[in-house]
Amino acid sequence: MDFRVLGALEIQNGSDRLTLPGARHRRVLACLLLSPNSVVPLPKLIEATWDGEPPATATKQIQNCVSVLRERLADPGQQLIVTDGSGYRITVDNQQVDWLRFTDAVAAARQSAAGGALIEGVEKIRSALKLWRGPVLDGLDAAALAGRAARLEEQRLAALELCIDWQLKLGQYREVVDELAEIVEEHPLRERPYAQLMLALDRSGRQADALTVFQRLRTQLAEELGVDPGAEVRRLHEQILRGETEEPAAEETPSPPEQPSSQLDRAADELAAAIVRQWTAEAEIRSLHRPEPVPLTWTSTERPVAAAASAVLGRPGEQSRLTFSGDLTDVVAKFRQVPARQLVVLGEPGAGKSVLAILLTLGLLADPPPGEPVPVLLPLSSWNPREEHLHGWLARRLVEEYPGLANIGAYGKGAALRLVLEGRVIPVLDGLDELAPGLHTAAIDALDQAVSGGRPLVVTCRSTEYEYAVRQSGTFLSRAAVVEIEPVETEDAIDFLTARQRFGETRWEPVVRQLRQNPESPLAQALRTPLMVDLARTAYAHPSTDPGELCETTRFPDRAAIEGHLLDEYLPVVYTSRPAPPARLDRPTRPRDYPADQAQRWLSFFARQLERDQSRDLAWWQLDRAVPRLVLGLCLGLPPALLFALTGWIAAGPVIGAIYGLSFAVAGCVTHTVGSRPGPLRVEARFRGTAGRFLRRFAVGVLIGVCLGLAWSLSAGVIALLAVVFGLAIGVHVWLDTPLEASRVSSPASVLRNDRAATLSFTLSFIVSLGLFYGMAFAFTKETRFLGVFHDHYDLALAFAGGLASALLGRFLVRSPGSLAYGLAGVIIGGQVFSRASSTAQAIAAGLVFGLAVGLSVWIARAWGAYTFSRLWLASRKRIPLDLMGFLDDAHRRGVLRQVGEVYQFRHARLQERLADPS
Repeated sequence: MDFRVLGALEIQNGSDRLTLPGARHRRVLACLLLSPNSVVPLPKLIEATWDGEPPATATKQIQNCVSVLRERLADPGQQLIVTDGSGYRITVDNQQVDWLRFTDAVAAARQSAAGGALIEGVEKIRSALKLWRGPVLDGLDAAALAGRAARLEEQRLAALELCIDWQLKLGQYREVVDELAEIVEEHPLRERPYAQLMLALDRSGRQADALTVFQRLRTQLAEELGVDPGAEVRRLHEQILRGETEEPAAEETPSPPEQPSSQLDRAADELAAAIVRQWTAEAEIRSLHRPEPVPLTWTSTERPVAAAASAVLGRPGEQSRLTFSGDLTDVVAKFRQVPARQLVVLGEPGAGKSVLAILLTLGLLADPPPGEPVPVLLPLSSWNPREEHLHGWLARRLVEEYPGLANIGAYGKGAALRLVLEGRVIPVLDGLDELAPGLHTAAIDALDQAVSGGRPLVVTCRSTEYEYAVRQSGTFLSRAAVVEIEPVETEDAIDFLTARQRFGETRWEPVVRQLRQNPESPLAQALRTPLMVDLARTAYAHPSTDPGELCETTRFPDRAAIEGHLLDEYLPVVYTSRPAPPARLDRPTRPRDYPADQAQRWLSFFARQLERDQSRDLAWWQLDRAVPRLVLGLCLGLPPALLFALTGWIAAGPVIGAIYGLSFAVAGCVTHTVGSRPGPLRVEARFRGTAGRFLRRFAVGVLIGVCLGLAWSLSAGVIALLAVVFGLAIGVHVWLDTPLEASRVSSPASVLRNDRAATLSFTLSFIVSLGLFYGMAFAFTKETRFLGVFHDHYDLALAFAGGLASALLGRFLVRSPGSLAYGLAGVIIGGQVFSRASSTAQAIAAGLVFGLAVGLSVWIARAWGAYTFSRLWLASRKRIPLDLMGFLDDAHRRGVLRQVGEVYQFRHARLQERLADPS
């Protein structure tokens, strides 16, 4: 099945073209195809289908449309269009949708060009541009889809301009002149095509025409916008006047590297695209764009924590207090009015600070003025201002969240750090209060120092914690506007609670009466935050429930009692048994319907663990922290030790087996009890452009193989074979490289998948190389003795060689104390002197078991291996589900957890704190 949106919406099934009965069905399908493999909530489908007021039966009509689509698409098993929660998801791969093929082809073209193959890059990008058969979704006329269509059109223009840049480098000036003339006619205010046209005309010998193009651009910009052309175009104009434009060689020899500024521009553009996709999807899951959200307003705080109005507004002598107010609809405009673009958002727990941060981020990206930095929303909880500068932490987190930024070939060296240092990002830092209390004042001081030059910044924090930190130290953000989210108005809360009740329904009347007649009652105080208002409607959504019980003062004497009750009722409601959606194509089993008490028990376990760790981030690679250290050390240290013991037994009997086993048991248990293993690897398989690094690593592997072969007195032929094997085993690791594009966003599943691939690669390479080495050394050693002691039962030279090799292995596994522990174990076993193998079978068996022992040691020392052992142990004790990632993904879809890049968090800190409370 082939779906085409780059033009009129079409469905191609082989040679047959499928038709849809009406515009409504086409709009629903288009909305799904523009968010492939993501849940599209019903409200968004309704908005896309009816630009104006939807009918009362809108939900039913959408369901009917989906049924018709499934029928026309031959999808009776609902594997293509999947019902997922309260929305739908179309499950397709990149080759089935033309705009996804276009995106992949452009990425491949960039990679070719980055490797110097400009001609190949031009061919690929021209092929991709042929996928466009007109405006996106031509003739559909859906206002709700217009923004996405415009972004795709912008991607087309950017790809076309990039292709023309490469053609200009190749000397194809006359070939692009006519095409550029058409582009500037269609986009008279777009400066880059004008510059390209000027350059192409000048190098074609048409200097006068090139100067005329510049005059046309200057006139157009002055009349339409009242501005002059940008610095780059003006500089090119001056070079043409002086005849100083240099013409590079036309042949493809390798082409000059892309300029750092151009690479950084591309990194910023692709980072912005990734952030839009990331937080748009999260906003949809959290229903932040539903038709009737809880109203949220904010105003300048009256707390003594803000700078004077003169400092914030940049008006010396201004004496009045800063007055600043607004709501979610104008927060972007108000933020841009602050000269330094620095904003601190305060509010009590549940006030909506994170919601405001998400919508501010998306709003800034929706219509950015030229030159505005890219807003990057990050939770602040992992920063320690006493150990790491803000800029260093930001750069590190950018690479973790968007690993493609580490791609040196595409974006240059240190792209993330350069984006930060050059002011190309706006840090939107959520949750200053989630730092350890002792770090609050240090964090505020560090933030003020980092943005003292006028860099933009947004910070959210609980009001009380921020005020306490400022009062304690006297440090504050000296140019930031500080606003505070106001309590939800009584009538706004009533409107939200009663918005979905049926005609004649009176369940909410006692609550409405209480809120209006007694605005200081415990119930009214509890419903002053959007979180509690939303929880109240969720808890009492079913017609059989009675929200009037919230008015019972004997049962709920104060605000805390009501809030605790609403938090307690949340999970039973969201885990109400319901039919599971069909299985996904990429997941053969159907999602489970978890019982509420079971889900609550598991989530409470995670909440208690996070509270002990003083963290909000639920990361799968930190699951081992929930296992007692001694248990973890035994679980991870003993299995490889048993294989090492078996190796020694096969090689020389039970005594040597016991020495092998005990040495590595102690080394493994100590290492995994005391040490901290490395985090997950965020990589993907890449082969292009790795030849040089492969050869360097291959040479290192050859050197290791030769040294080991000489130490064990092997023949020249065996040493050569070992050298090749070690070279390949170490060299192939270069094929695990950073992702191609910054537009890739890390997620818990993608990080797990990437680390699993890397771990399997490492494990297999160690099994093959060290297993082959041990077997050959055992079979072919000349039994030379160098520095024998204990009646030649132990050799000091061999002990040194074995200790050095094991120390290097331990350093790879767990840097400290792995090097020392495994190094000592290597000294003990490496010096053991025993006879060579008596048969080929004995040598093969010993080598195979030794390789498996080393491979298992490598596997369990990586994040995925330790996670697997920890998951099995905790699941056996009923602490967590066996299919942990499936459960967490389900909790995210239900809204219990939110996804912040590569980690999950509870939807609100109050929910985590409540679940962690043993009472």
